Amino acid sequence: MTCPCNPLKEYSACCGIAHENIHAVSTAEQLMRSRYSAFVVSNIDYLLRSHHSSNRPSKKEALEIKQWTESVTWIKLEILQSTQGRPRDPTGTVEFKAHYIEEGEEQVIHENSKFCIENWHWVYLDAVD
Repeated sequence: MTCPCNPLKEYSACCGIAHENIHAVSTAEQLMRSRYSAFVVSNIDYLLRSHHSSNRPSKKEALEIKQWTESVTWIKLEILQSTQGRPRDPTGTVEFKAHYIEEGEEQVIHENSKFCIENWHWVYLDAVD
C-alpha cells in the first residue's frame, strides 16, 4: 500500500514506522504526516498517542473521530510550510491542507498546527491562531 501522506512511498517504509513506534518520529512535519495517515487508516490509538496530554480527546470523542474518519474519503495532504520542529527543537508548526470528500462534496481542512515534545516524542498541541 502507498503511504497516504506521500503516494511515492510505501506505507510500511513511511508512516507505518511511526504508527508502530512514535519515538521514530524525528520532526514536527513527520508527526503531522503520520497523523494525517492515521486519519486515513483510522488509527485512532495513534491519534490519541500523538496528541498532547493536556487536550487529548476523550474516549467518547475518539469514537466520534473514528466514525468520522471512516465516513469520508481522503484525497491528499499538502504541506504548505513548516517552522522549527527539527529534531533538536522543542516546538514547531506545520501549515497543511488535508483534502477529503464528505457526502459527495470535496472539503479541505486548512490548519497551522503547533507541535511540541512530550514524554520524549513529538505530539500535536493545537491549532495556531
